[in-house]
Amino acid sequence: MASFKIAQNATFKKEVEIPRVGADPISVEFEFKYRDRNELSVMFDKWNAAREATVAEATKDGSTWEETTAAEIKLQASQMKDIVVGWAFDDAFTEEAIVDLVTACVGAPAAVIDAYQKAYEVARRGN
Repeated sequence: MASFKIAQNATFKKEVEIPRVGADPISVEFEFKYRDRNELSVMFDKWNAAREATVAEATKDGSTWEETTAAEIKLQASQMKDIVVGWAFDDAFTEEAIVDLVTACVGAPAAVIDAYQKAYEVARRGN
């Protein structure tokens, strides 16, 4: 009989297809932080509140595209920091590199967050 523990590993790895403008997506391995259901709910509540604040700021009279874009980059970089603990890019995994990724690859944040959420969906369905 196989032996296993209930506790999950602290991190897990997943390939993520990073979209590139004018080129094929590239597959990059990301290492993600595992969170249990309670931790996920707290994180998603935080993300929802931040998203609502970003939208409220963006829809104020006089807001500019530049301000809105800066707020969106800040939000997405924060989300990435919440879930990613490493990656297989040639660039070192740093806060500055996270901001660079979010700024340069417009589709990357959604691809990374989607891959993270899908890892939990697969686990819930039993692979």
